[in-house]
Amino acid sequence: MHHFISTRELSFASIHHIIKTAETMRKKPESIQNGHFAANLFFEPSTRTKMSFQVAETKLGIAPLDFQMESSSMAKGESLYDTARTYEAIGADLLVVRHACDDWYDELADVSIPIINAGAGKGEHPTQAMLDLLTIYQEFGSFKNLNVAIAGDIKHSRVARSNAYALMTLGANVCFAAAPGFEDDSFDVPYVSMDEACETCDVLMLLRIQHERHAQASYQTTSYLADYGLTMERERRMQNHAIVLHPAPVNRGVEIDSRLVEEKRSRIFKQMENGVYARMAIISTLLNGRSAIYENFTERHQTIAT
Repeated sequence: MHHFISTRELSFASIHHIIKTAETMRKKPESIQNGHFAANLFFEPSTRTKMSFQVAETKLGIAPLDFQMESSSMAKGESLYDTARTYEAIGADLLVVRHACDDWYDELADVSIPIINAGAGKGEHPTQAMLDLLTIYQEFGSFKNLNVAIAGDIKHSRVARSNAYALMTLGANVCFAAAPGFEDDSFDVPYVSMDEACETCDVLMLLRIQHERHAQASYQTTSYLADYGLTMERERRMQNHAIVLHPAPVNRGVEIDSRLVEEKRSRIFKQMENGVYARMAIISTLLNGRSAIYENFTERHQTIAT
């Protein structure tokens, strides 16, 4: 694995490798070789993902290179490609990129250092999916035949897309629940009502309404909770062992009743904690793989030279 762009590209084995590595990191964090630098290029607002990457990099002994778009050369018209190549040229070992475009990574095909997708428009958010999977794994120990309901603004959610790809690869039973207009028919995934999703799932993965990606104003938030959100009444009808996830930021009283955000089923803050370990696992996997490629190349070169 050279880049980490999409969960669609991940095999069953590679997903489990990252989960197991993250669990090892959680129990016994280990830094990798010092002297590495990571450039965090965030072109969209972010609290959890950006800070999570910075903590993960610091715990691994990697120096984060901060980037502020407003004060960078992009304000003078520099392209994403030239910004990335600049960080590569000055010694960054890794690029972490979040951008509003769905496929920004296509522009960076010629960049040689590893790239991590920290969010691509309404395309994918694969590191969020990995921390979600880690949280589910800690709870159930397996994904085979687990009933996972992804509920909310499916159409505009990069989290839904990355999780659906990975969960299907792992053998989970995935269903969607969405308000009219929030469906995404590009997936071969059944839709159920919010009531059915709550009553039958082992994992309820709620999504934020992505207002910033809507072409026009959508639902009134006051009616959305009652019609399509996790209310107190729906929560009471969930199975005893079922858990609730949300990628945050949470719109309290919209996707979920505010009283349920920190209720015993909720793993929302656990997800944030796990984000650090999942990202540590992804970074170390990429950099260790790069080292192996370099060592193999050097070994071959020395063999040929002698």
